[in-house]
Amino acid sequence: MESLVTFFTSTLSGVLSSEAVTFIISMLPVLELRGGLLAASIMKVPYIKALIICIIGNLLPIPFVLLFIERIVIWMEHFSPTKGIAMVFRSKVDKHRAEIEKYDFWGLTLFVGIPLPGTGAWTGSIVAGLIRMNRKKAFASIIVGVLLASVIMSIISYGVLGAVIH
Repeated sequence: MESLVTFFTSTLSGVLSSEAVTFIISMLPVLELRGGLLAASIMKVPYIKALIICIIGNLLPIPFVLLFIERIVIWMEHFSPTKGIAMVFRSKVDKHRAEIEKYDFWGLTLFVGIPLPGTGAWTGSIVAGLIRMNRKKAFASIIVGVLLASVIMSIISYGVLGAVIH
């Protein structure tokens, strides 16, 4: 993840403001808020500003993912070039379905909020959409998860890593 963040910050920082780079990184799958806060700390974006930008950037695509992911995956399953990607989505859902269904709101919240590889708002919304979790409940859960991730990543990016980098 750090190499992707470094790539985006070095590539875009000459063209866009640090805030815009932070926002774009926060919207991207895989990088999300975690990458956005790391990029913001590297580019010396003030913490509160960075936090707000990253939360908004991370949450902005999520309602669309929740609304359309099931239809997109079904469509992808009908075409051989995209069938493999759809199968990856389905296997990811099957891998996490039991925990999320068992713990419902809090299961999805922890899945989104604990910053581990393969977790986050994008993956959480894909799983929630494909298991047909109530969209309002799923979005609320994802918001809480993103806020939890923001606390954890703030400590890492602006605390531990911030002290090492600066």
